[in-house]
Amino acid sequence: MTTVVGMVGTGEMGSAVGGSYRAGGARVVGSVAGRSDRSRRLADASGLELLDSFETVVASADIVLSVVPPAAARDVAASIAAAAAATTSAPLVADLNAVSPTTVVELATILREAGLELVDGSISGSPPRPGGRTTLYLAGPRAGELAGLPAPGLEPRIVGPELGLASAVKMSTASVYKGHIALLAHAALTAHANGVLEDVLADLRTSYPELVDRANVAIARAAAKAGRYVGEMREIETTQAAAGLPSALFAAMAEVYAELALRAGERPPEDVSADVPLADVLDELST
Repeated sequence: MTTVVGMVGTGEMGSAVGGSYRAGGARVVGSVAGRSDRSRRLADASGLELLDSFETVVASADIVLSVVPPAAARDVAASIAAAAAATTSAPLVADLNAVSPTTVVELATILREAGLELVDGSISGSPPRPGGRTTLYLAGPRAGELAGLPAPGLEPRIVGPELGLASAVKMSTASVYKGHIALLAHAALTAHANGVLEDVLADLRTSYPELVDRANVAIARAAAKAGRYVGEMREIETTQAAAGLPSALFAAMAEVYAELALRAGERPPEDVSADVPLADVLDELST
């Protein structure tokens, strides 16, 4: 029988993930009721079957995947639980969001009260595409059920049976991936403000040539996604504090991305051009 995958979240990542499972042979359903035209375009481009409501998606699915901004993960889990109760359905739920292990435990509790089981998941890399290599880390007693679903471009990797392990991987890797982009953005904006950008880039290029060469796109895309990253930095802060580490570092990173979000305004990350000069990106972010 064909597995039905229900997507909650049809943004750039969610639509691409749904498209991967569709390419693997699953029936993938979602809903854009009340969502933006961008969400509909992305869902359509990935071939998702759009249903009339969130409740219908939950009721139709064997597995529901949540791919939303980290700050929305709890509300989405509660909405899935409510929809399952209202429709007397019991899909397996996989949270694939950038949240802390502590949050994963909270999500599992919310879902358990509705008789639902959780798979802890996290995505590392760009939105999946055929021929690409985006890693899907999975954890929990039923992680194998999601890992067994074909999804071209999405490589599943089971971390272990304990909920929170997959999210711990994400919190650790994202602290480096997104942390160094925040540092780069601050350094470049500081250099730009002081009129020494080219000297700074020349110096950094000796140690980090690839980073400097793609600084324009990296900073512009991070700024476009900065509002989403604020919640992720808070989740990293929680994770590091639980590990007995100082929490101030990623509290500050949350402030960095909050400021970038204010300066950048609303802009779809897929609209960022690789041809925009870094100086123009910095001009736009300098207020």
